[in-house]
Amino acid sequence: MARRARSLLALLLLALQGGAALRSPLAALKRLKETTRSFSNECLGTTRPVIPIDSSDFALDIRMPGVTPKQSDTYFCMSMRLPVDEEAFVIDFKPRASMDTVHHMLLFGCNMPSSTGSYWFCDEGTCTDKANILYAWARNAPPTRLPKGVGFRVGGETGSKYFVLQVHYGDISAFRDNHKDCSGVSLHLTRVPQPLIAGMYLMMAVDTVIPPGEKVVNSDISCHYKTYPMHVFAYRVHTHHLGKVVSGYRVRSGQWTLIGRQSPQLPQAFYPVEHPVEVSFGDILAARCVFTGEGRTEATHIGGTSSDEMCNLYIMYYMEAKHAVSFMTCTQNVAPDIFRTAPPEASIPIAVKPDMVMMHGHHKEAENKDKTALLQQPKKEEEEVLDQDFHVEEALDWPGVYLLPGQVSGVALDPNNNLVIFHRGDHVWDGNSFDSKFVYQQRGLGPIEEDTILIIDPNNAAVLQSSGKNLFYLPHGLSIDKDGNYWVTDVALHQVFKLDPNSKGPLLILGRSMQPGSDQNHFCQPTDVAVDPGTGAIYVSDGYCNSRIVQFSPSGEFVTQWGEGTSGRGPKPGQFSVPHSLALVPHLGQLCVADRENGRIQCFKTDTKEFVREIKHAAFGRNVFAISYIPGLLFAVNGKPYFRDQEPLQGFVMNFSSGEIIDVFKPVRKHFDMPHDIVASEDGTVYIGDAHTNTVWKFTLTEKMEHRSVKKAGIEVQEIKEAEAVAETKMENKPTSSELQKMQEKQKLIKEPGSGVPVVLITTLLVIPVVVLLAIAIFIRWKKSRAFGGKGSGGLNLGNFFASRKGYSRKGFDRLSTEGSDHEKEEDDGSESEEEYSAPLPTPAPSAS
Repeated sequence: MARRARSLLALLLLALQGGAALRSPLAALKRLKETTRSFSNECLGTTRPVIPIDSSDFALDIRMPGVTPKQSDTYFCMSMRLPVDEEAFVIDFKPRASMDTVHHMLLFGCNMPSSTGSYWFCDEGTCTDKANILYAWARNAPPTRLPKGVGFRVGGETGSKYFVLQVHYGDISAFRDNHKDCSGVSLHLTRVPQPLIAGMYLMMAVDTVIPPGEKVVNSDISCHYKTYPMHVFAYRVHTHHLGKVVSGYRVRSGQWTLIGRQSPQLPQAFYPVEHPVEVSFGDILAARCVFTGEGRTEATHIGGTSSDEMCNLYIMYYMEAKHAVSFMTCTQNVAPDIFRTAPPEASIPIAVKPDMVMMHGHHKEAENKDKTALLQQPKKEEEEVLDQDFHVEEALDWPGVYLLPGQVSGVALDPNNNLVIFHRGDHVWDGNSFDSKFVYQQRGLGPIEEDTILIIDPNNAAVLQSSGKNLFYLPHGLSIDKDGNYWVTDVALHQVFKLDPNSKGPLLILGRSMQPGSDQNHFCQPTDVAVDPGTGAIYVSDGYCNSRIVQFSPSGEFVTQWGEGTSGRGPKPGQFSVPHSLALVPHLGQLCVADRENGRIQCFKTDTKEFVREIKHAAFGRNVFAISYIPGLLFAVNGKPYFRDQEPLQGFVMNFSSGEIIDVFKPVRKHFDMPHDIVASEDGTVYIGDAHTNTVWKFTLTEKMEHRSVKKAGIEVQEIKEAEAVAETKMENKPTSSELQKMQEKQKLIKEPGSGVPVVLITTLLVIPVVVLLAIAIFIRWKKSRAFGGKGSGGLNLGNFFASRKGYSRKGFDRLSTEGSDHEKEEDDGSESEEEYSAPLPTPAPSAS
């Protein structure tokens, strides 16, 4: 026990020092014995490290004193003493570095640095005592920004007396001219006491063992939170080479709330949380690191060298000053059972581009020594898959499928995870709804007289609340912002509305009622809205007769627009043909658009509007109607296939990082006809609303995984196989196997005609029985006509022949139909929506003034 305690203490000190290596006897030979700062011309302006701002504030410029690294992956450290003895507060950080020369920087606070020199090799350590991470910067990573009124407490009786800067120089090709580098960070400090004090909560695994060759190993950490509330605003993940993803959560009453999720192979800076998270007494903090042991010949343990591993999650928070605790740790897994209900995203690796990969520089001597234990690393594709399969199935016990409102145009989830439905009541969008200039022609019907917005209990489908009567003519898109406000579009009114669910009147209206147009004040059949949870920016997809995305300020002022109509056969980036649905990816600063008639998804940067990528698959067919994003996963639904097209109506689950389809799904009860909108919750529950069948389905994401769960103490590793629970049903439409697997097998057969039995032989064997049956049928019909002396009525109908035999279905012999019955087909034919048609729309009318 004493040995274990000493090991834990050593590991904790290692983590607090930012993963710096243990001291080496050779380190003394590498110490740089410079005692005074000597700056070259490139470092002018850094000779005044303390810069007064006003009577209470000052800036501290912490820079490397003109260094030239001689080899790649060099770590230099330098220290600076706090210039005041009294208590002060760090309220802002500004990086002074370029990614061309610096890979990443870490700033620590402590009471005694590891060296008194002007700078030193960080192999010697950062501090002799406890080191708290205050700031991190890395190439391609966002800056750390403290909320207003929040500061790190330094100086005085309890705060750090020294700052220690660690700079990692990755590729030193930029130093071929032997210039001197002065990278660092500028701090803004104030003597004015801050009402909120920043701190760090470290979650760290200490006993994980990764068996060699194992594809997936989960390392779980959990602790009960037992102090005053803390408010999380940033996070940082850390592993070595084998780590694939690290995720952190607050668990309250069984509900998992994401704190942060990131690949440890990306720059290990502090990333802002997508939504602020408050952690209170009684909550559980839970974290999971996903590793792979592929490429290793020996078991990998937690440790400080690069051949070891680490599983760390740093949570940056603030607390009220009177209750503030500057540092807390969690190194146990006190609630292992809760991970059975962990969100699927926690086990999904994040793909990383090679130029973004973080180089790990932990104790290079040990790394070189242990290289014999390393085999060739698995390929990128193998690293991302990790033998995981996620499958979506309809929730057959959910009664909401029988709600039957009007045409369901939008679905969303409110902050309480209730389902919200936007429907058209007794109004229908058909060929008579608009004229050639997109002016609504059925205004005489008046607005929809019933409630068009329904709040549905996600468990029993009970209607909890309803609203929206006498407001809308043809509802379309629905989204809900982080404050619970509804954002809806009406294609007949050509308007966007912001609604408070608890009040009757709109809070904001964009566009002119019944006036189509394409300027800053008009829309033409707008389709969807997305609101950035961080900035409040409003994005509108506009729409059926405009081909653009329009951005507004939180108050509704026009900001900018981008996009144009598709020209030619091959649509280019930024060209749209009915931008139909929007999905924000806030932590990446991206907005994705379902480019409906182009059958693709386009993603753009929200700050620059720059095109990022296109996601397009043959399985989509010609249309992508709607999309929804949860961390790690992108969901989509396609449109009804054209005549002779083979792609079925279905839903898709995609790995957002790679864009690859990992599952497809469709309902068991009823069938898709026009799946118009989709929304997914972070626990993997998916809802789809259909505008033709007036139906909403609920699907659940079940995890089918073979992995290893690491037990406490890291000695016994027990293999757990979680079999996917399959609902037993005898319903006709129930799929017997994964549609995705069928698709892949079919593609494999097409791509490999030479493998196995020759194609000609297979074709012959299939044709012979059909010919024989046909001959028998003709003979029987001929015999009957001879026996009764009658005439054949009509000619042979092969469909009728097989339909008359017990156990046979007409399917495959009748005309192509996606309807459940001929009766339904005939009913639909009379009221088919204009949205189903994909013919080019006429050019919009000139804007109304």
